[in-house]
Amino acid sequence: MAGNEKKADISMTGNKSGKPSIDGKTLKRLMSYIVGRHKLTFFMVVVCILISSCTVVVSSLFLQILIDNYITPMLSEVNPSFAPLLKTIIMLGCLYLVGVLSTFAYNKMMIKISQGTLKAIRDDMFTHMQTLPIRYFDTHTHGDVMSHYINDTDTLRQFISQALPQFISAVVTIVVVIVSMIVNSIPLTILVLAVTCIMQIVSKKIGGASARYFIRQQITIGKVTGFIEEMINGQKVIKVFCHEDEAKYDFDKNNEMLCSDATNANKYGNILMPAISQLGNLQYVLIALIGGFLALRGIGGITVGMIVAFLNLSKTFCMPVSQIAQQISMIAMALAGAERIFGLIDEKPEEDEGDVTLVRVKCDDKELNNKEADNKDARMVFIAGEVTETTDKDGRWAWKCRKADNTTGYILLRGKVVFDDVIFGYNENKIILNNINLWAKSGQKIAFVGATGAGKTTITNLINRFYDINSGNIFYDGISIDRIKKDDLRHSLGIVLQDVNLFTGTIMDNIRYGNLLATDEECIKAAKLANADDFITRLPDGYQTVLTQNGASLSQGQRQLISIARAAVANPPVMILDEATSSIDTRTEALVQRGMDNLMKGRTVFVIAHRLSTVRNSDAIMVLDHGNIIERGSHDELIARKGTYYSLYTGAFELS
Repeated sequence: MAGNEKKADISMTGNKSGKPSIDGKTLKRLMSYIVGRHKLTFFMVVVCILISSCTVVVSSLFLQILIDNYITPMLSEVNPSFAPLLKTIIMLGCLYLVGVLSTFAYNKMMIKISQGTLKAIRDDMFTHMQTLPIRYFDTHTHGDVMSHYINDTDTLRQFISQALPQFISAVVTIVVVIVSMIVNSIPLTILVLAVTCIMQIVSKKIGGASARYFIRQQITIGKVTGFIEEMINGQKVIKVFCHEDEAKYDFDKNNEMLCSDATNANKYGNILMPAISQLGNLQYVLIALIGGFLALRGIGGITVGMIVAFLNLSKTFCMPVSQIAQQISMIAMALAGAERIFGLIDEKPEEDEGDVTLVRVKCDDKELNNKEADNKDARMVFIAGEVTETTDKDGRWAWKCRKADNTTGYILLRGKVVFDDVIFGYNENKIILNNINLWAKSGQKIAFVGATGAGKTTITNLINRFYDINSGNIFYDGISIDRIKKDDLRHSLGIVLQDVNLFTGTIMDNIRYGNLLATDEECIKAAKLANADDFITRLPDGYQTVLTQNGASLSQGQRQLISIARAAVANPPVMILDEATSSIDTRTEALVQRGMDNLMKGRTVFVIAHRLSTVRNSDAIMVLDHGNIIERGSHDELIARKGTYYSLYTGAFELS
C-alpha cells in the first residue's frame, strides 16, 4: 500500500522532487472536455472576456482624455461649459456598462460549461468504472475511489468556473495594457515591467510552495475520506470491542496530517496576495514620483493626464499579474485532480476475448440427452437437429459457438463444470489453488468445506471469471470458459453471497434485480420459493416497501432471504451459494433449505458452508486445505473414511 501511495504522490505533483508542474498532456485532455464539447459557448465566453478586458483598459485611457482635453482647459476658463465633459462621462458610463454586462455574461456561461464538463467527466468515470475488473476494487479503497467523484471533480469545478476565465482575462488584459503603456511612455513602461519581474520571482517562490502543499492536501483528503468511510461501516465492530479511543487516535493522526498540509497550503496562499499587493503599491508610488519628475522637467511629453492614466494602467496591470499568481495553486490542484480522474478512466478495462454467446433456441433433437457423455470429460456436444434462435421465454438456453469447420453450432446450457489441473494465485508469488481437479455434472450439488483462506470462495470467483487462472483449464458444458463472453457467462450463473447488498428501492425492485424482465408474479413466485413471501407480506407496504441504506430496516436473515429470492428469479442453470444461510437462524434455515432444495432441482449448485448440516445432501463434498483438495466424496463416504471431514462433522476439529 505504501508503494501505491508513493506512486500517487509522484503522479500528483508531476515529478519526483514534488515541485508542481503543469502537465501539458493532462491540460490538453481536460481542455478537450471544456472546449471540445462546448465550442460555441466557449467562443462566446472568450469574446465576452475580450470585451470586458478591453473595457477596463479603455476606461483607464479615458482618464487621460478627461484630464488633458476637458478638466485642465476648463480650469483656465472663466465660464466653462460642462456639456462636452458630461457627454464624455456618459460615454464612459456606457463603456463601463458594456464591461459589466460582458463580465456577467461570460460568468453565467462558464457555469453552464463547468457543470456540463463535470457531468461528462462523471459519466465517463462511472461508465468506465463498470468495465473494470474486480481486482481493481480489491486493490483500491472505496474512499479513494469516491474521492475522484467528490474532491477531484470539485477542484475541476473551481478551475473551470473561476481559474480558467480569470486566467484568460488576465492574459488579454496584460497584453492590451502593455501595448497601451508602450504607446504612452516607454520609460514608465520599463519601470512597471521591472517591478512586475520582482512580483514574478516572489510569486514563483511563495506560489510554488502553496501549490505543493495544496497537492499534498488533495492526497490527504482522499486518505481521510477513506478512513471515515471505513469507520462508519465498522461502527458496530468498533463499539463491540470498545475501540473508540483507538479509532479516534488513528483519525487524529490522519486529521493532523490533513491539518498540517492544509495549513501550509493556505499559509503560503494567504501570504501571496498581500505580498503582490504591496509590491503593486510600491510600483504605484514610483510611477507617481518618476512621472511627476518627468512632467515637471518636460521630458517625454508626459502630461498630468498621462500620469493619472498610467497609474490606473499600472493598477490594471498588477491586478491580472496577481490573479495569475493566485491561480497557480488552483491550476496545480485542478490538474492533479484531473490526472487522478484520467488515471481511473485510463485503467485497463476487464478483458473479454470470448466469442461464445448465450441465446435462446428451439430445437428438435430427441437423441441429444443420450449423446451427452455423463462423465467428467469436457466434450462439447452440439445439437444435431434443427435449431432456431428465439426471443421466446419458453425457448431453451444454448451456447452459440463456432465449430472447428467455422460453421455455427449450438450446445445446450446444462451447467456441467470441469476444473482440469487449475493453478491460481492473486499474484505470482502466492499461489492460492494448487492443481485443482473437480467436475460437476448437470444438476449436481457440489459443496466446498475448509478453513478460512483454504480457497473455497476463490473457486467460485474463477467460475464467474472475476479472475483468470494461471494455468490449467475450466470447462463449462465442454467449452473452455475463456471462450465464453463474460456477460453471457455471468448471465448463466446465480450467486448468493454472505454479505448481502440491497439497493435503494422497493423490495420488488430488489428481487427483480436478478432479472429485469421478470413480472411481479415471477418475483412473488421467487420470494415464495425462498420462503421470503411470509415476512414480506407482513410488512406495512408489502412488496412495495422501500429499502434504504442496504436494507437497514430488515434483519440480516430477512435481507438474506431477499437475496436468495433475487437469485431465484434469475432462474440460472448454475447456482453459487457462498455462506448463503450463515446469517439465518436455525428455524429459518430449515425453511430456506426447503426452498433452496426446490431451487436446486435440475441445477448445478456450488455450496460454500461452515454449517456442515447444510451440505449433507450434496452429491460431492470437497474438503480444501491451503488450496488443495485433500478429501472428496459424499457425506456418507467421508464419514466412513474418518478423515478431516469426519473430525469436522463430529466436532473433534473446528474450522477457523
